[in-house]
Amino acid sequence: MSLCAECFNNGDHTGHDFNMFRSQAGGACDCGDGNVMRESGFCSRHRLKTGENVPLVPRDLLLMSEMVLPRFIITIIQYLRDGYTEPGEDAKSHLKEKDLQKVLQQLDLHISFLEELTKMGGAMRTVLTKILTNQQTFKELSMGQEENVYAKRSYEKYLSALKSSGLVSVEEKGAGAGATDTPAGAGALSLLGNTCCLFWALFLMGQYGDTGLTLEDQDGLQGVGQRKRVKLSSSTKDPSIMDTLKHKCFLEELLFWTINSQSSTFVIRTREKITFTKTFVQHYAFIMKTLMKSHESDTMSNRIVHISVQLFSNEELARHVTEECQLLDIMVTVLLYMMESCLIKSELQDEENNHHVVVNCGEALLKNNTYWPLVSDFINILSHQSVAKRFLEDQSLLRLWMSFVSFFQGMNLNKRELNEHVEFESQTYYAAFAAELEACAQPMWGLLTHCKVKETHEYTKTVVRYCLETLQMWFDTIGFVDEPALNQLTFHLPLHRYYAMFLSKGVKCQGLDLDSLLPDQEMLMKIMVHPLQIQASLSEIHSNMWVRNGLQIKGQAMTYVQSHFCNSMIDPDIYLLQVCASRLDPDYFISSVFERFKVVDLLTMASQHQNAVLDSEQERPMLEGALTFLVILSSLRVHLGMSDDEILRAEMVSQLCMNDRTHSSLLDLIPENPNPKSGVVPGSCSFEEMLSAVADFKAPVFEPGGSMQQGMYTPKAEVWEKEFDPIMVILRTVYRRDVQSAMDRYTAFLKQSGVHTGNPWPPYKERTALHPCYKGLVRLLHCKTLHIVIFTLLYKIWMDHQNMSEHVLCMVLYLIELGLDNQVQDDKVEEVSFEHCHDSWFPGTSLLSNLHHVINFVRVRVPETAPEVERKRERERERETPASTSSESSTFGQNLREAQVFSLVAERRRKFQEIINRSNHEASQAVRPKSSSSRLLPPGSPPQLVTEILEIGESMLSLLVKLHQKLSGKQNSLSLSWLAEVDPAHHAHGDGLTAIERILAKAAARSRHSKRCLQEICGKVCPPIPPKKNSPGDKKSMDKEERRQRARERQQKLLAEFASRQKSFMETAMDVESPETDAVMEMGSAEPLDSEVLYDCVICGQSGPSTEDRPTGLVVLLQASSVLGHRCRSDTPKRLPTTDEEHIYPEDTCGAAHDVRLSLMQRYFKDSSCLQSVSIGWDGGVYVQTCGHTLHIDCHKSYMESLRNDQVLQGFSVDKGEFTCPLCRQFANSVLPCRPGRGMETGAWHAPSNKSMSTLVREVEDLQEQLGIFPAESNLSKEMESVIKDIKNTTQKKYMDYGKNPGSPDNDFLFMYSVARTNLELELVHRGGNLCSGGASAAAKRSCLNQLFHVLAMHMRLYSIDSAYNPWTRLTQKLEALYCDDERPEVPMLFRDVPSLLIIFILTMPQPLRKEHFTCVVKVLYSLQYTQALAALSVRFSPEERLAWSNTGAAKKNTPNSDKSWESLLGHVISELTKAKDVYDTSSEETLLSSSVWSPQSIEFSLQQFCLPFLRLSCLLQHHLYGDSLPGCLVEEEFSLLAGCLGLAGSAQSSAACLEWNISALDLISQWCSEVIALSNTPTQQSVSLLVQDPQWAAPRLLHLPDNYNTIFQYYHRKSCTSCGKTPKDPALCLVCGAFVCLKGHCCKQQGVCECVLHSQHCGAATGIFLLINASVIIIIRGHRFCLWGSVYLDAHGEEDRDLRRGKPLYLCEERYRVLEQQWVSHTFDHINKRWGPHYNGL
Repeated sequence: MSLCAECFNNGDHTGHDFNMFRSQAGGACDCGDGNVMRESGFCSRHRLKTGENVPLVPRDLLLMSEMVLPRFIITIIQYLRDGYTEPGEDAKSHLKEKDLQKVLQQLDLHISFLEELTKMGGAMRTVLTKILTNQQTFKELSMGQEENVYAKRSYEKYLSALKSSGLVSVEEKGAGAGATDTPAGAGALSLLGNTCCLFWALFLMGQYGDTGLTLEDQDGLQGVGQRKRVKLSSSTKDPSIMDTLKHKCFLEELLFWTINSQSSTFVIRTREKITFTKTFVQHYAFIMKTLMKSHESDTMSNRIVHISVQLFSNEELARHVTEECQLLDIMVTVLLYMMESCLIKSELQDEENNHHVVVNCGEALLKNNTYWPLVSDFINILSHQSVAKRFLEDQSLLRLWMSFVSFFQGMNLNKRELNEHVEFESQTYYAAFAAELEACAQPMWGLLTHCKVKETHEYTKTVVRYCLETLQMWFDTIGFVDEPALNQLTFHLPLHRYYAMFLSKGVKCQGLDLDSLLPDQEMLMKIMVHPLQIQASLSEIHSNMWVRNGLQIKGQAMTYVQSHFCNSMIDPDIYLLQVCASRLDPDYFISSVFERFKVVDLLTMASQHQNAVLDSEQERPMLEGALTFLVILSSLRVHLGMSDDEILRAEMVSQLCMNDRTHSSLLDLIPENPNPKSGVVPGSCSFEEMLSAVADFKAPVFEPGGSMQQGMYTPKAEVWEKEFDPIMVILRTVYRRDVQSAMDRYTAFLKQSGVHTGNPWPPYKERTALHPCYKGLVRLLHCKTLHIVIFTLLYKIWMDHQNMSEHVLCMVLYLIELGLDNQVQDDKVEEVSFEHCHDSWFPGTSLLSNLHHVINFVRVRVPETAPEVERKRERERERETPASTSSESSTFGQNLREAQVFSLVAERRRKFQEIINRSNHEASQAVRPKSSSSRLLPPGSPPQLVTEILEIGESMLSLLVKLHQKLSGKQNSLSLSWLAEVDPAHHAHGDGLTAIERILAKAAARSRHSKRCLQEICGKVCPPIPPKKNSPGDKKSMDKEERRQRARERQQKLLAEFASRQKSFMETAMDVESPETDAVMEMGSAEPLDSEVLYDCVICGQSGPSTEDRPTGLVVLLQASSVLGHRCRSDTPKRLPTTDEEHIYPEDTCGAAHDVRLSLMQRYFKDSSCLQSVSIGWDGGVYVQTCGHTLHIDCHKSYMESLRNDQVLQGFSVDKGEFTCPLCRQFANSVLPCRPGRGMETGAWHAPSNKSMSTLVREVEDLQEQLGIFPAESNLSKEMESVIKDIKNTTQKKYMDYGKNPGSPDNDFLFMYSVARTNLELELVHRGGNLCSGGASAAAKRSCLNQLFHVLAMHMRLYSIDSAYNPWTRLTQKLEALYCDDERPEVPMLFRDVPSLLIIFILTMPQPLRKEHFTCVVKVLYSLQYTQALAALSVRFSPEERLAWSNTGAAKKNTPNSDKSWESLLGHVISELTKAKDVYDTSSEETLLSSSVWSPQSIEFSLQQFCLPFLRLSCLLQHHLYGDSLPGCLVEEEFSLLAGCLGLAGSAQSSAACLEWNISALDLISQWCSEVIALSNTPTQQSVSLLVQDPQWAAPRLLHLPDNYNTIFQYYHRKSCTSCGKTPKDPALCLVCGAFVCLKGHCCKQQGVCECVLHSQHCGAATGIFLLINASVIIIIRGHRFCLWGSVYLDAHGEEDRDLRRGKPLYLCEERYRVLEQQWVSHTFDHINKRWGPHYNGL
């Protein structure tokens, strides 16, 4: 079911699960269609039954359209007929394409007109419907009247086209035209919106959806009639399906032309579909033929499915056309025709006598999935029960379908390369897997959904019967007898899998008896061969036996078990083998397994053997594979009795144990069938319920490394404890490393919970009960052949034979335990029937009784050089007795205790012959007492095999006890009392010792005899080593264990040492990602009392001071920043507009306000004065940050040279000076020189002074008048100049030139001190906007302000300020007459920016500056700041309040300390400013809006808030220059604390008490006010706005985003670009300012730079944060680089949906958005995000 965006948004979807996708080809909106969805789900528009009272359209209105439209449509048809060129006429296909293009262009207007008509509503669409389906009108207009020659000729062209299509009408067929060649080429069809026949669908399809109309190149009619089709076999249905086509109305001919010209776009949105569906079905064969010969099959496939899904999703409609138009017959026949075009001879088994044909996976038809639309339609109609029922009842259809499936049986055959590596690795294997899955398995699952109840059991029986019939035919055609061909492998056995799954469903759901569905034993033996061959080949591939076939063979093995395929491939294969194992003789089956896995020769008691088919290094993995397969076979219960919920749980647990999973990956990894994950099956547990039962959700987090974690699910503790199933994990792992990953996680859990601290073995998990039908499977565990193998392997492991491993032992123990837990009920009966079989090994078949049976002697075949032969010769020499006697005695012993040597192959052959021939004579002939190794030995290969007798004297129990001793390294590891103390619960988790103990405990508990034997074995004081003759080998093994232990200890020690080193490095190094690091830099600011600071160079490792000749520098990153400029007055961030009514106004930002202020000043005041009255750098300021590491400048130059020569691709540009810190790898682009150690006594520099204020003021003035001295030419001064150049190059020129004379010294001066201001302001922002947190700031620890100030001061001392213009005199002296320039006045002091003045004074005075002088400057400037606060406040009063406060001030003027009383000072300011014309006359907005009355408390608060920014900046500056600490405090106490730190003698109560005047306060204030009064030529409004400056700004914030991503997507994905007016292909949003831009759009390029890059330069000074609308991800642009940051919108499970592929609803993750904002504000994008690349201005 699918809905358009409009209907979806108008509906209620609370609690629903849905996917949103962008349809590339239109689509069907099912809203309002009661056949598809319930009425309650309709949108608000469709729910209203408006159709009941709709008035009819007057007949007269429609007459014109009824007359004109038929002629209009025939015009279009004439165009199309004219555009057709007959195959013979023109061989050059490009000309045909040209003609067709021309026709389509000519028809463009016609189509647009019809589209407009369809939008007119139901009445017009009804008219169109009638015309398009009226047969009489078609006949009259189409064929042409007698006098209309043109129409006749046009009709002939149409008939010609119909002929060459290969689908002629019945009449012509009768006349002999049926022999036309039919096209069956592979190709593709372009249905991209080109629309020559759009309208034939429009009348029924209603309004247009989101599909655009565009013109594309067409493929025309290329290739028509060029290839002959392979004739179908006689079993094919009526061939006329493929050959009949006759058009009776406009609609049908238009559909024909649409397909022929390969173009169409439409959306079906009405219920009148039957007419069109019949037409569509009629053309079905033709559509598929065109699809095969087209060149853009992908596009066309999508289009076809978009049409057919609308037609066939409706069950009523599907049933109707199935009955009336034989839709099923058409589909199956068309599929057969399609596949027959690419059949080749199968080479499986017997190449010469193989008559089977299979599809060729290299053909374009399969490689391009051309068959997909057809198969998709077939699956779609089979989902309807009525249609599926009809299919299952039609036996001829079923036969036809089975013959279709058999085309895939044995396809893509692999032959093992034995000599040379294959030259060309074919990648067609994926086409084969996709074909089997889509063309065979999906229809199978569709049919199985209708075979779930007992009533349908006949269908199951029918399918099973036809499967067996087809399988038998397949065995006959490939010439299969009993043995599979060597070195051949096919993963494709769909017939086997159909048979298996219908068997499973019949037994599980329909209660059928398994035996009634099974064939005879001979057929079962044949059926098991190929699935078993696949399992063995999987092991061969993983053992590198197929390595010469290339990587693709591994790809096949991985795809076979991959989650999308496993339920249709490996699961049915395993199930089929389980069925065979439960019904065939177990000894035969076990023998077959070991023979297929080629490990028979390995299963000998001898220490040496010869293997003719395996190399030595392949034996171990093959043996492990065979044993693992047997364990899987015996323990897997997916189809043997598990419920759907249990299967889902097991699948989920196995995937979660391998790795933590996201919700979407888990959904993807768990097979959909046999139980759908949607939880729609009644009574079944839903996916979500199951997930919450087995897993805990880990919310998405942002890791310090910059990688953002998604929401993950991790297994609960009880799942690890009780449900972890390593066997299921092995079965489901695509990569072998996942098994290890699961074991590592299991180990970590056991260690964490304290259950087991060592290296645990895979835990044993008890299985659910078997379904009664499969009880025979248990016999596999209770057969002598398996017991002999187990005994042999236990012995070999104990004796340390080669190619044994821990995994082998683990699997052997697993098999023993499975046997103990699954006892055969009718044991005795079986013992009798198999008594004659090698009874000398074991007396019966029960594992429990065979466990304690002692094997004394075994005869083996060994090479002459084996140690056993040597030992026998030694023994004979020692005895010195006649050889005949000894041999007689040994023979006697042998006859008593030991049988012929056991040969798995011989035994299997004997059983096979017995079953096939039922002849005792032949059976006895088949038994050969030779071992397989002698039988398979190539002639003449040395050494010869001889028979030897080994003395064993062990039982399985005694071997287990000895293995326990060996693993534990203790002689008496199991005491007599052990059995009494054993606790089974304790043995659930542990290593090999635990597993052996658990098995022994179970054996003792279930058999008294076993318990007695066990006590006897434990009672004997067993030597820790086997018999003496093996002592050297065993000693060697003990040494090996000891060596391993020591190696492990050494490794642990090394790891611990490495971890401690790593920890210490992390503690000392400055870590950008963790702001709380307590590392402190050894810089000037950190150690102010030392005369000389030492620096460590991180390149050469030397430690020393920075000197003039060899300066040391700080690794720094210089970057332009507009973060400060984006601050607003309000704390609440601006909202992103999501409607046309919402807007963002940029005028209220800090950057804009300062720009307006400066330009206003420049209009009325002297330019040089203006450029010292403000700071720039709010937009495009340079921010300097460091990682804190230092290096010698000369070392740095060598390092850069080495980077330049480094060929490795780096994420930065060395030519631009970029590099990474050699120690911490933080991104940097410059080195800031550290000044040499201080040359003066720091005590005097810091000492408090008792000088009077006036003395200090004079001293400061003298210091300012000292001329700057040019530093001597040295390496240090060069580097200083170099870094100043770097700072200037960091930002754009427009952010540096604000003066009227670009490049003037005034500009330079302004830029320099603004850099200092920008860095101080940004540090304040990073500290949270205030200094309440004190010194505990991450930014402070990595601050380089001290060094930066020194560099800037050296540069700024070169500019001298003319004493006549020096602001200091105007701040501290009463000037008689103001100096007045002829042109323009200086900026009044009340208009100047006080922090800027502070920085100018500090940087232009000789360094280092005494602290008393710094404090003096701060006091003087505080007086100015305070006066500005009073003036700004007075403007905000109402006239009445102003008068009242003026009077209050006048009254207090004569009181003592009146210069420290804000009332008297405020009154004085008001009285002075009243003299200026109109200053108080203009009502500012604030005055009008303010209705509250000003109280003394509110005035005091307002004055403090106005002065706080200045105090913060001064305090921060003092902290960096003099190393003063910043104590923390409460927000309310901040003002008094900062005043105290700065030495302003104030009290907490009053801000005025901090004032300290060196001359009369009132005189100075009058002087400053008089400067404003003198501005007669400045308009009042401007002067007031300059006076009312508010220094308070809120923290910078990104835009406030809506919670639901759909809100953004719906508004912006169709929005037109503001620059070019087009809808961008990739729209993007700036999250800083809300600008809507085109990503990569060439339409908005300027001078080769795309819009996103341009905007990042304009908005963020080359830093941009963009949200990509169509992808939901954020990209960061930083200078010439960019990176994908991730997404701030996650689904309900905490996952991103990049590119909106999954279409789940996305919600804003506040935490991630905060992290993004924090990285923007702290300028750490470069450090935290690691994957950067150049954008080349192309974004």
